Amino acid sequence: MSSSIEDQIKAIEDEIFNTQKNKATEHHIGKLKAKIARLRNEQEKRRSSGGKGKGFAVKKSGDATVGIIGFPSIGKSTLLNRLTAASSKIGTYDFTTLDVVPGVMKYKGASIQLLDLPGLIVGASKGKGRGKEILSAIRNVDLLLLMVDVDHLDHLDMITQELHTAGLRLNQMRPDVVVTPSSQGGITITSTVQLSHIDMQMIKGIASEFLVNGTIVIRDDITEDQLIDVFSDNREYLPAFVVVNKIDMKHSHELNSITQTIKNQGWEVVTISAKTSQALGQLQEAIFSHLQLIRVYMKPMGKDPDFNEPLILRIGDTVSDACRQLHRDFIDQFRYAQIWGPSAKHKGQKVGLDHRLQDTDILSVILTR
Repeated sequence: MSSSIEDQIKAIEDEIFNTQKNKATEHHIGKLKAKIARLRNEQEKRRSSGGKGKGFAVKKSGDATVGIIGFPSIGKSTLLNRLTAASSKIGTYDFTTLDVVPGVMKYKGASIQLLDLPGLIVGASKGKGRGKEILSAIRNVDLLLLMVDVDHLDHLDMITQELHTAGLRLNQMRPDVVVTPSSQGGITITSTVQLSHIDMQMIKGIASEFLVNGTIVIRDDITEDQLIDVFSDNREYLPAFVVVNKIDMKHSHELNSITQTIKNQGWEVVTISAKTSQALGQLQEAIFSHLQLIRVYMKPMGKDPDFNEPLILRIGDTVSDACRQLHRDFIDQFRYAQIWGPSAKHKGQKVGLDHRLQDTDILSVILTR
């Protein structure tokens, strides 16, 4: 049955390829893209219900989880061993890592779990080389490192294509679109912003592939692809940046050119040598920054702050978030908090649960008991 779906997808892809792209055909092409997305969703559901294949079972731990993805033999295992206490097998041949190998990186008081994922190959999104399991494991991370060899920058496009086909959206915000199915009334569309990439006819055409009756409220200036993503409820939105390895094999002027080439494609990039440990400190700082982690130092009443073990939170977190992480009863017993540091207007400022914390704040929580 899944092969017939594959045939349908191939036929529609061929039709899109052979259709001349212009204003007159854009609605038709948009509807065909939606049809492919719907068929792929159906295909995935059938594969999942079959229960075939052994997944990678890795329990998340620490303050955040980071996945390292790339083609085989580019130094992922060496990097993991340099940054953590893990012992990931290293070899000079492909597919040395056949399972997910976790390790914990300690940085600025945070415990960050790193996952050395098996080497990705072309066709991974269709299941080649345990690709489905690798891509499934990626969906559970907080940040993705796209690792490429300094001599194989072409791998970056291949990796991102596989991830995109698998429903992973890197460095994108989830579109602010709410779809509410109903039992009758057809499809009603409301937009609170001016739409410059898509019109009502195309929205209705795409929606009709997934929805018979319902309302669609759009609050972003979305594209047709973003709307299709909204209806395909298996999309995952992840932050990511590029890590170029083996820079010890290049001169500085060559590295500048390589870095600029990747930046011109819209990526943030860190260049390292896992073998010689060159620039690993810069990589650690980039990981910490992209995870948007902040350190908050706890100060018990009448005592000095504990600068050895900070509370690790995220940018935008409040005193309420800190209390929840400290103890489940702190919210109910909360009287007020005192703040010293970047978020305080003055030393020891009294604040409530909704006060937004900043990196290196000192926090004292006063309870009713």
